[in-house]
Amino acid sequence: MKELTSSEVRQMFLDFFASKGHEIVPSKNLIPQDDPTLLWINSGVATLKKYFDGSVIPKNPRITNAQKAIRTNDIENVGKTARHHTLFEMMGNFSVGDYFKAEVIPWAWELLTSPEWYGLDKNLLYVTVYPKDQEAKKIWLEKTELPEGHIYEVEDNFWDIGEGPSGPDSEIFFDRGPAFQNLPDNDPEMYPGGENERYLEIWNIVFSQFNHLPGLTDNAQYPELPHKNIDTGMGLERLVSVFQNGRTNFDTDLFLPIIRATEKMSPDYTYDATKDSESNTSFKVIADHIRAITFAIGDGALPANEGRGYVIRRLLRRAVLHGQKLGIQGEFLTRLVPIVAEIMQSYYPEIADNTEKIQKTIAAEEKRFNATLTGGLSLLNDVIAKAKASGQQVISGADAFKLSDTYGFPLELTQEQAADEGLTVDVVGFNDALQAQRTRARAARSNDKSMGVQNAVLTDLKVPSDYVGWSETEVSNAAIVAIIGHDNQGVDALLANAEPGDSVQLVFDKTPFYAEMGGQVADQGEVLNNQGEVVAHVTDTQSAPNGQHVHTVEVVTSFKLGDQVALKVNLARHVAISKNHTATHLLDQTLRNVIGGDVHQAGSLVEPEYLRFDFTHEGPVSEQNLEKIETMVNQVIANNLPITWVETDIESAKKMGAVAVFGEKYGDVVRVVSIGDFNKEFDGGTHAQSTAELGLFKIVSESGIGAGVRRIEAVTGLAALSQFKAEEQALKVIADSLKAQKLTDAPAKVEDLQVEIKTLQRHLTSVEAQLANAAAQDVFKDVKTQNGYQYITAQLQVSGMDGLRQVVDTWRENYPSDVLVLATHVDDKVSLIVAASPEANKKGLKAGDLIKAIAPKIGGGGGGRPDMAQAGGKNPAGINDAFSAVSTFLDELA
Repeated sequence: MKELTSSEVRQMFLDFFASKGHEIVPSKNLIPQDDPTLLWINSGVATLKKYFDGSVIPKNPRITNAQKAIRTNDIENVGKTARHHTLFEMMGNFSVGDYFKAEVIPWAWELLTSPEWYGLDKNLLYVTVYPKDQEAKKIWLEKTELPEGHIYEVEDNFWDIGEGPSGPDSEIFFDRGPAFQNLPDNDPEMYPGGENERYLEIWNIVFSQFNHLPGLTDNAQYPELPHKNIDTGMGLERLVSVFQNGRTNFDTDLFLPIIRATEKMSPDYTYDATKDSESNTSFKVIADHIRAITFAIGDGALPANEGRGYVIRRLLRRAVLHGQKLGIQGEFLTRLVPIVAEIMQSYYPEIADNTEKIQKTIAAEEKRFNATLTGGLSLLNDVIAKAKASGQQVISGADAFKLSDTYGFPLELTQEQAADEGLTVDVVGFNDALQAQRTRARAARSNDKSMGVQNAVLTDLKVPSDYVGWSETEVSNAAIVAIIGHDNQGVDALLANAEPGDSVQLVFDKTPFYAEMGGQVADQGEVLNNQGEVVAHVTDTQSAPNGQHVHTVEVVTSFKLGDQVALKVNLARHVAISKNHTATHLLDQTLRNVIGGDVHQAGSLVEPEYLRFDFTHEGPVSEQNLEKIETMVNQVIANNLPITWVETDIESAKKMGAVAVFGEKYGDVVRVVSIGDFNKEFDGGTHAQSTAELGLFKIVSESGIGAGVRRIEAVTGLAALSQFKAEEQALKVIADSLKAQKLTDAPAKVEDLQVEIKTLQRHLTSVEAQLANAAAQDVFKDVKTQNGYQYITAQLQVSGMDGLRQVVDTWRENYPSDVLVLATHVDDKVSLIVAASPEANKKGLKAGDLIKAIAPKIGGGGGGRPDMAQAGGKNPAGINDAFSAVSTFLDELA
């Protein structure tokens, strides 16, 4: 067998399919773009969904890639099994309506067995097929040199993830030999495709040929897709373990350098590749997690308490805890980042370029976790102490899950700590809590954009259509070249005509209507006949898979295919959108100028009324910086900079210094929009002709929308002026109420008022203290006795809890009783406080227990320390009942 490095295995796969006419698509960012159904890119096909659902037609229907991906649904198994990973690479070849089984199966065999390529021994290869897919079975037997008896029919070989494309698949296995066999020969799982370690699945070829329609449960009823596709996946880590004869995926050049570097930091442990052990698991977890952390942060994700940020935080904390198991002291993960960068240099040079940034983020998070770790250990100790004190032998699953979910404590760590104290953990309860969380997470992500169903009408539509909206907002003599609606069976179809009241989609040979793209909403307007009469209202415009602009219209009068019409964009709406789009570019550039650092666009929305801009940034933008940003944008507007654009190739655009924008899809020819010498960006939208047209720019709000992502909403022109006028009017109202002669005097008046209020508050506090002390002298004389405890109860007329605390302080000067219970109420809000003397505490009376017993009487709850506790409620009528309950509580004390 050949000895290949991981880089050689990856490159050979890509080179092979390039030789078969495939376009090599670079690995995309781990953060999905325009796909709310995914937290991370989790497969090789995930970045190509737009091609398979027909929403976009690729220039080359043959595609190959090596795509980085993250999956964390089985994170607990990482390091314990041979092949579980959080970050992995999936190599694949894809056909979008081009070749099918007859081509892909022989190619797979050629890549795997040809001496020119991988050169694997054909006698060690096995194949599984779907029992009803006799076509694939026949091709394997007749078009390859697969040995006799090396093909199995397996019922599970059908790829189906719900509504959308589906189909049979064929899996390829490599026989690793008797040394890897972990089951007896007669075990029902001891075959290629069974749950065993000998036969390793190295490739899955999906024949995507059926359409899983809503309501269907039997795949025999699925109709065929209008265009059949090929989708394959070959795990790089698995295949490398074959060529490097690694006992597990970790025993390869993808992981061993990280493990060896970790080994040097551990004073007590070394990695033994020949066996499984707890220390080996820790080495593997660290190696796996630092890869995922490094790539995720490199792609723009940041640690946080939710979403992707939570995944990073959890992985990092698990790695730190496993480092502690290996005896590693202090922060150590940052030292492993350059090792990851070196391993991946050949295909992912960006990791080396961003090493310093990645290390900085990891170092801050490690430092933060050290403080959190102390709190987690304290909670764990409290949980153990409470369990032992109540005679329980089991720590609840809910408590164990809280430790895992909140503090990053793996279940096994909680189990170890519990075992040291003679306790066990309710694993079933833990798994129930974990599953409940996963269910909530799945429900939180819409499936609206999961792999969609192909629309054959749109994917097959090849009529030419030109967009002329860069310079025109009205077009005469436009021909209707396609009418798309529903036939008599309600199925999408090309129509010959449309009647009043219909809602159809139209394609014209030329159009001034902008199709929604890159955050800019679509144009609206009218379709007119030669007499200038409205034929249809254009309510939306979208881009078809083959690039035409498809106009959704409400039909007013009948028309037919081929009619010549005039098209008129709603000019006021179009101009407002264009101005806000220009303002978006100004805001983007100004944010980078003012804040700098790692500010990058993370999405935008350009409406006629306002603009919304999302960007990466940790923490809120300060008021001072927001003011700077607003001032700078308005200065550029005042400078009346010209707005120009050119079309060029992508490399020339980059040399011009143009900035690529998040979410845009760029072809060979790109449009570069320049705003004077202030800003230059790749852009496909419409703009003002000069910055002066914007008139005015006003930031309306700045807020956080997720971990490390902020959002600014802003307005321009008359909308901005209205915003300023509204704020001015509000300031006038304030100035009038403060008797300020000028608006600019209002802040000083407010400051004077605040000083006056603080003075009055201090005086009120002093008076209350005097009244409370005076009242206390009478209160302390009314001492009752119950079960050997002396107690005082009283309702006082003070302003709230602060007044009650002052009486408690006076009571503590000589402790005239064992227990003090005080109440007051203002309107319907009740404040209740309980204090216990040191002697009462020694006898077992705790203020916190007493407050919990009596607080329900006032319709509330509370808690506190053994010496003092407090509660709030909304039932003043229950105060006397609360006082009566004190006697009952004391009477029941042992």
